[in-house]
Amino acid sequence: MDLTVPTPTPRPAASAPARPPRGQARQPAATGHGPPPGGRPGELPPAHHALVCVALPGLAVSAEHGQLTGQGLEGVYHSGRRLLSRCRLRVYGRDPLTVQGRLTSAGRARFVAVVRSPADPGPDPGVSVERSRDADGSERIALRNTTGRPLRLPVELALGTDLAVLGAVVSGRPGPELPATVHGSGLRWTAPDGAQAVVTADPPPQDALASAGLLRWELDVAPGATRVVELSVHAGRPLRPAGRAGGPHLPDSGAEADDPRAARLLKAALDDLRGLLVRDPAHPSDLHLAAGVPWRTGPAPAEALWAARMLLPLGTRLAVDTLRGVARSLDAGPGPSGRVPGPLRDAGPHLPPVCTGVEATLAFPAVLAEARLWGLPEEDLAALLPAAERCLDWLRTAVDDDGLVAEPGPAGPVRRAEAQAHGHRAALLGAELLEACDRPGADEWRDRARAMRRRFRRGFWLDDGAGGRPAAALTAAGRPVPHLGGAMAHLLDTGLLGAGRHADGLLDEVRAGRVARLLGSPALDTGWGLRSLGAKEPGYNPFGHRAGAVRVHETALAVSGLAAAGYEEAASGLLRGLLDAAEAFAYRLPEMYAGEQRAEDGAPVPHPSACRPAAVAAAAAVHVLTALVGVRPDAPARTVALHPVRCAPLGAIRLSGLSVAGRPFAVRVSRLGLGMVEEAADGLRLGV
Repeated sequence: MDLTVPTPTPRPAASAPARPPRGQARQPAATGHGPPPGGRPGELPPAHHALVCVALPGLAVSAEHGQLTGQGLEGVYHSGRRLLSRCRLRVYGRDPLTVQGRLTSAGRARFVAVVRSPADPGPDPGVSVERSRDADGSERIALRNTTGRPLRLPVELALGTDLAVLGAVVSGRPGPELPATVHGSGLRWTAPDGAQAVVTADPPPQDALASAGLLRWELDVAPGATRVVELSVHAGRPLRPAGRAGGPHLPDSGAEADDPRAARLLKAALDDLRGLLVRDPAHPSDLHLAAGVPWRTGPAPAEALWAARMLLPLGTRLAVDTLRGVARSLDAGPGPSGRVPGPLRDAGPHLPPVCTGVEATLAFPAVLAEARLWGLPEEDLAALLPAAERCLDWLRTAVDDDGLVAEPGPAGPVRRAEAQAHGHRAALLGAELLEACDRPGADEWRDRARAMRRRFRRGFWLDDGAGGRPAAALTAAGRPVPHLGGAMAHLLDTGLLGAGRHADGLLDEVRAGRVARLLGSPALDTGWGLRSLGAKEPGYNPFGHRAGAVRVHETALAVSGLAAAGYEEAASGLLRGLLDAAEAFAYRLPEMYAGEQRAEDGAPVPHPSACRPAAVAAAAAVHVLTALVGVRPDAPARTVALHPVRCAPLGAIRLSGLSVAGRPFAVRVSRLGLGMVEEAADGLRLGV
């Protein structure tokens, strides 16, 4: 089963805070590296220094030294259960000295270490050790003799596990290690609930001591030769990660640009996204994206829909599967409500918690409408349309007498600005969807959208002597919440209509220009991305999820929204900052990082409990690159328009492996900002 782990305070507000692992221990001194210290009770264990290999439902979390010590999150996990918590290698009775540990892909890590043999005459080590650990539970240990004489290497692996579920590991209550039994060419552990873990080794060990959890070899290695020990960790049968089966959900795509970082960012994002693909247990042919690891591998409809929407340029298959899964959650809900179920989450220091299901409900018709424009097959559209209509029916009940979206919550209804943007987008894109499918209600939803615009411009805009700004929300009593935050980027994300048109937004041209200036101001732009709360606002915390941290997907939405509205300079500045941050994170963008202001020779500061990789962050990387080339398809009309960013902030760029109307699509934009289609479906015309 997939497991959703309680997220850290303040997100979500309704979940109990997790406790860190007890007894954090130092890594053995011989490696020269130690795990970061644990936190106080009530905090998540640190993960920002860990090497996280992901190929869901498999996960391997390691420190840079490569030894699995059983501390914190370290271990090999399958389907949310830790199958191996300790895997400590010794050669000549000592830990190898690790000189490098790094990820080689989303699902694999490589560790290089050295060992001095007792007969080494000088300081140079005579044995090198390379460990390659995979999220699927396999590990390869290669020992190379770099001396000029034959060696007999005594090799020992100390293994152990608690078979704890990930939630117990996160909360610091994994339980004691279980006793092992000898099983074939390795060891086996069995939990009281019947779960088991098996480790097999090739070649088989000469000694297997179950009481100590030890496997031992005496390996004869000729000069210059290498001996390999291969391990397999499984729960009774080998793991089959969903994202490694290939298929159309995330096809191979590539970027070529004057700035080489664009290609690296896209490659890393696709690698991470494939690792985050999971199967619907009840419908194994359907895949969707988990929100992120290590904390959030269970169902998260809002994040899954956001990611699927940003990935539509790569094809509609992932969106179809995601929408189907969300539609089934509507069918499983009690009563006639069309709201997607979801937990409460923190909304920042100035607003009460809100329901994630509201965001997913409002996203559903918009994702379906845009997927249709990218080439969604008609049979899928017909099957999903009733669920979109149910979501619109719920929106009708959620709009108050003033025409605003009132989100239910524990402190009464709240009217957040970003929820108004989501509701307005759902209304306009839903209207076009209904009209295209010959369903009633299109005119009603366009009328409702006009009423939302009038009410928003009248009630949400605050005059401040500097041009004004939108309120973050209106309270249940109608009082504006004036605080400045990056969530205003949602106001520029209006959605795509047919014939390459963007939908009308809640803002008029003057107000949109003011929002563009605010998004590019030092109050919000850190130089690495947008703060979720302005630096001078009460309650600002650079590590606060909605109180000042940089949320990657909101920065990406700002880039695309600014570019579409013609504010290319502001869009380019945010894009370059995001790309600089991606480079600092080795192109694996976390869901968020600290909102501290960029300084000369500085680097973005990690958030200790951010998911990394995260679906919306990886999808945001794809989103900003495709926003540069400005592809606006209308597959039913067999047209595609190009609206590239004319200032070409990354120089010339070419994107290939995209998909429009179900066929491969490639586009190039020159240094002068001129776009050219290089590959497209037969009969697809270039629009305006």
